[in-house]
Formats: sequence, C-alpha cells, structure tokens
Amino acid sequence: MRSHNSLFIIGFTSIFLAGCASQSPRFPEAESEPQAATAPAIRATDAASSVALQALAYLGTPYRTGGESPRTGFDCSGLVAYVYREGAGMALPRNTLELSHAGQAIDADALRPGDLVFYNTQRREYSHVGIYLGEHRFIHAPSSGGEVRVENLRAGYWTRRFSGARRLIDLGGDAGAASAARVTASSSH
Repeated sequence: MRSHNSLFIIGFTSIFLAGCASQSPRFPEAESEPQAATAPAIRATDAASSVALQALAYLGTPYRTGGESPRTGFDCSGLVAYVYREGAGMALPRNTLELSHAGQAIDADALRPGDLVFYNTQRREYSHVGIYLGEHRFIHAPSSGGEVRVENLRAGYWTRRFSGARRLIDLGGDAGAASAARVTASSSH
C-alpha cells in the first residue's frame, strides 16, 4: 500500500512541477454513502495551496483515534493540526470544536484549497474536519478502520452533514499575523 501511495505522490508531484492541470472526473450529485474520490490537481501558488498539497502526501495513512503523526496514524483533527504545523508553521487546536472557531468563517461557495470543512458525523455540528483541496474535494481521516482519503464534498452523505468552513490562511498567501492571532486566540477558549 505504501508503494502505491509513493507512486501516486511521485506522479502527482510530476504533474504539479510540469504545471499541468487535469480535468476532474464527473461525480453524481447525490450519493447515499461517502465514497473516495480522486485527488484534484493543485498548484501550490500560495501557502494555503501548499498546505492542501502537503495533505495529499498522507493519503493511505491509517486512522487512529488520537493519532497525530504519519508514524502513528491520524484522526481528523490530528491530520489537520499536523499538516498546518508542518506546511504553514501554524499551531492549531487539537479538536474539531476548537478548530471551528479558528480563522475566519467562509461560505461553501468561497472555498479555496487549504480551507477547513466541517461536518456533523456524530449527531453534533463540527464533529469532523477535513482540508479542502479544490474541485469540490477534501481530504480527511474518516474513522476507525479507515485511512486518510479524498472525498467529493458534493456527495449526498457530506452535503447533508456540512456544518461550515473556515479559512486559516489569508488570501495574500501567507499565514499572516492576523490569521495566526485568530488561531492562537481561539485555541484558548
């Protein structure tokens, strides 16, 4: 499985470095259960896109409750915290409710790669989080027995459970002082 992920990452990086863009596959608008989607082409033109691109490196990493590294596995907030720490130098809260107060709230139609998307998967809002990749896809650590994967946020399962979205890195492309201050301030609540 790891060699398959390595080949994927090498291929994806090659496309990225060549500056190519690919057309995304078509997905049905509504599905009864979540299904893994293919990863969109991401161009790392700013810090937020770099975070999204880095998250793809952990595809296939096993889910583990409380997990916060590729070595031990990830839970959903562990994946987000790790990717933002490594990719943008940002220390984030380690649970989804606290993450739901970080940064700036944004509308679903304003999503950009690197934004956080939140879902109600445990009968409470903001109980699950992923990182938006672009082209209506996000990456997350789904649940016990699963592994980090890409999903289509337009799938019926995810559409019905959508709680909101947050932007942690400003549109200027840097993890600016204002964004970092909001993240730090919100983690103390």
